Amino acid sequence: MKFKPHNYQLYNINRVLSDPFIALWLDMGLGKTVITLTAINDLKYNRFAVNKVLIIAPKKVAQGTWTNEAKKWDHLNLLRFSVVLGSQAKRIRALNTPADVYIINRDNVVWLVDYYRNSWPFDMVVIDESSSFKNHQSKRFKALKGIRPHIKRQVQLTGTPSPNGLIDIWSQIYLLDGGQRLGKTIGGFRERYFEPDQRNRDRIFSYAPKDGADNKIHSLIGDLVVSMKASDYIELPAVTYNSVPVILDDKAKKAYEKLEKEMLLEVDEAEITATSAAVLGNKLLQLCNGAVYDESRNIIDIHNNKMESFLELIEALNGSPALVFYNFQHDKARIIEALKKQKLRVRELKTAEDELDWNNKEIDVLLAHPASAGYGLNLQQGGNHIIWFGLNWNLELYQQANARLARQGQKEKVFIHRLTVMGGMDQNVEEALIGKAAKQESLLSALKARIEKVKEEGA
Repeated sequence: MKFKPHNYQLYNINRVLSDPFIALWLDMGLGKTVITLTAINDLKYNRFAVNKVLIIAPKKVAQGTWTNEAKKWDHLNLLRFSVVLGSQAKRIRALNTPADVYIINRDNVVWLVDYYRNSWPFDMVVIDESSSFKNHQSKRFKALKGIRPHIKRQVQLTGTPSPNGLIDIWSQIYLLDGGQRLGKTIGGFRERYFEPDQRNRDRIFSYAPKDGADNKIHSLIGDLVVSMKASDYIELPAVTYNSVPVILDDKAKKAYEKLEKEMLLEVDEAEITATSAAVLGNKLLQLCNGAVYDESRNIIDIHNNKMESFLELIEALNGSPALVFYNFQHDKARIIEALKKQKLRVRELKTAEDELDWNNKEIDVLLAHPASAGYGLNLQQGGNHIIWFGLNWNLELYQQANARLARQGQKEKVFIHRLTVMGGMDQNVEEALIGKAAKQESLLSALKARIEKVKEEGA
C-alpha cells in the first residue's frame, strides 16, 4: 500500500528527521508507528544518519505491532526487523541477527543494558509508550539513564504523557535532555514547581503545581515536544459512555460496609484483611465485582449482583460482539463460567491469532486485561462495544484500552459500558479517572497551542 501522509504526519516526520531528541505526544489513532518508521527509513537509507535502531515497547506491541505496520506500506519494505523476545538464548540470537531495527519489550531493558554495558550498539532509540518510564526510581529508567550518553537520537511516543499530573514528565524529559530543562534531579524539580498536596504527618502522598508552574513547565519543554489531539486532525467515531448501575443486595451491602469500616471480613471462616488504605481499596473493588481473595489467594464468592447485570447487558447487545475488560483474575474465571450457558464464542485475548479472529468477527466476547491489551492493538474492525466489568485506578490503561475500538477505521459509533456499583468504590474510581484526565488535558492543550504558534511563525 502506498503511504500518503496527512499534513500533521508529515510535520511529525520532519521533526523526527531534524531533531535528534524529540517527544511525540500524539493522541491515540494519529499514526505514531508509521510516522516513526517512515523517519527511521529515511534516516537509515536516504540520509545514512543511523545504523542500528532500538525500539522499546510493551510486550504485545513488541510482538507484532511494529512489524505488522511496516508490512502494510510499500516504502518500508527495505527495513529489516529482529524481535528480541523470549528466553535469554532467543534474545541473544535475535540481537546477533543482522537487522536495521531491533524491538524489545520494556521489561528486558535492564537486561539489554547489562548485556552490552559500554559496547552499546544502538545509535537511535525509540521508546514506545514513554510514560512507562515515568518512575524515576524504576530499574528501567535508571538503566536507560546510564547509557543515555551513547544514544545519538531518541524518539519518545505516548498519548498519555502525564496520567497522574505534571509530576510524571520529569523522568521522560530527563531521558531526552539529560536534565537541561527541568533539572538534574526529581527533588529539585518538585521543589521548584510543586508543593505537597495530600499528606499525613509522616508522608507526602501527592504534589500539586505551584501557581504559574504549569505555564513555566510548558514553556521549558515546548521545543522538545510535539503534542496533538486526534480529534483536531482525524474524524474519530462518536463515543458514548454508558454507566450501568449495579445495586448490591442487602447481604452484599452489609459485607461491603463491614469490610470498609472494620477492614475485616469473615466469609465461610476465611479471614480477609486490608492492612492499608491501598489494600482496602483493592479489596473493595474486588467485592464490588462479586468475589475477593483471602490471604492464601483462595477465591471467596460474595455476590452475583454485578455478574447478573453483566449477563443482562450481554443479552441486551443482541448478538453484537463485546470487548470485555476485567480487573482481577477471579473476574475472568467467573465471567467465563457464567458465559458457558450463553452459547457464545468466548475467547481470551492472548495471541495475534485472537486479534485476527476478533477482527474477522469470529468471536462474540473477547476478554482482556487492560494492562496486556491496552497498547497498539487494532481491534476496531471486530466490534463497537466495550464493557468494563471492573475499573482500575490507572488512567493511562483506561484511555489506551478504550482506544482499541475508538480509533481511525471504526465504522460504528462506539459504546463504552461501565458496570458501576452504586455507592461503592467503583464510583470513586470513575471520579478519580476524570480528575486525572483534566490535569493531563491542560498539559496537552498548552503544548498544542505552542506547536500551532511555531507553525504560524514558520509559515
